[in-house]
Amino acid sequence: MQFIDRTDAGRRLAAELGHLGPREPVVLGLPRGGVPVAFEVARALGAPLDVTVVRKLGVPYHPELGFGAIGEGGARVISDEIVRHAGVREQDLLDVEHAEEAELTRRAHAYREGRSRLPLRGRAVIVVDDGIATGSTARAACRVVRAQGAAHVVLAVPVASPDVVARLREDVDEVVCLSTPTPFSSVGEWYQDFSQTSDEEVVALLARAGVGSSGAVTETVEVESGGTGLAGDLVLPAATGAVVVFAHGSGCV
Repeated sequence: MQFIDRTDAGRRLAAELGHLGPREPVVLGLPRGGVPVAFEVARALGAPLDVTVVRKLGVPYHPELGFGAIGEGGARVISDEIVRHAGVREQDLLDVEHAEEAELTRRAHAYREGRSRLPLRGRAVIVVDDGIATGSTARAACRVVRAQGAAHVVLAVPVASPDVVARLREDVDEVVCLSTPTPFSSVGEWYQDFSQTSDEEVVALLARAGVGSSGAVTETVEVESGGTGLAGDLVLPAATGAVVVFAHGSGCV
């Protein structure tokens, strides 16, 4: 299965997540590429959209080897086994964590433009990425989301390595993946357009989705009449089945 772009992938993924609508989930996109996919999922489900910003904690002399991860709100996941086998000293652990905390805070603040993150305690949470190759970031994100109090964690992706999907099922309550092709070498090969998602696009999508609202989805629209366009924001309350708009001569809606 090949996708046109992340928007196409998000819409197809959303079609497989309808059963979660009654649970009133929170949708979290993994920056940056997962956010355009998550935006379409959140819009289809009438769910609030946010990002989950996580930072891998890498062994100082071997950064690619992660001994844990941190997330917002003090969420912290550490593999004691890796720490022990890699010989990571307590001070080294603290130094790495301190550095990553600063970068995590900076990114989260930049993406939300100062808005508070959505609370997850007791909620069903859908963690969305544009695809999974190694699974390290997705695993860290799901574990952090659980540590933040999520009651039901779903990992949803358009495409992923079949071996990795099998392993990730141990970390979540549910995995929804549209395609697990074999052989699998990279996520990008399954997209016609896999151009990089910018920080600006992430910020814009979060703003359109109305981060920090009670699930309302906001979309910029333009109504044309007699050759004249009227621009505005259409706000759909969460879980809205239909919207009826009345207008009268004064121009008020």
